[in-house]
Amino acid sequence: MARPRTITDEQIVEAAREVFLEQGFAATTAEIARRAGISEGTLFKRYASKEDLFEAAVGLHDNAQWRVELMERLGHGEVRRNLEWAFMEFLKEAAAIIPNLMTVLSRGHDPEHNRILERLGNPVRRDAETIAGYLRAELNLGRMRPLDAEVTALAIMGALTTYIHQELMMLQNGREPMDAGRFVRGLLDLLWPGLAP
Repeated sequence: MARPRTITDEQIVEAAREVFLEQGFAATTAEIARRAGISEGTLFKRYASKEDLFEAAVGLHDNAQWRVELMERLGHGEVRRNLEWAFMEFLKEAAAIIPNLMTVLSRGHDPEHNRILERLGNPVRRDAETIAGYLRAELNLGRMRPLDAEVTALAIMGALTTYIHQELMMLQNGREPMDAGRFVRGLLDLLWPGLAP
């Protein structure tokens, strides 16, 4: 008697990712199971719902490593260089998840009708809170000019998310996006005089 074929969760997720990227959330679990070479029953033994599978496939879990590393840099090195590094890491992570985010948004922008948005929470708020916490802590160490850390962090996140929207998501006419390094350095050239001790 032949042993049943074993398929890993990673193989199921990869099949789901392909189908969701092609068809959006409207893709059927039957098509995902077919693409993975398993039955729908097997699919639902591994993932309780289509939303769970969708979330695993689009990979939008909150794993922003830059937040942890920025706080580890607290009190070390130059504040401006630390911020430049953090902003570049944020933009790299954002660029990597945009195709998946677009798939999520294909379900709509209302969390009542798009439960994945509800599950994601507010990552931009978490990012702003991390930046504000870093600014506040550096201020307490005397490494920055007194400022309102929350307002500054929201202004920074506004600039970064506008860059993502305009330069990475909404490019038209085959135009190349502005270089992220140029943008981040220019942003800090603008902000640093108000931050420097």
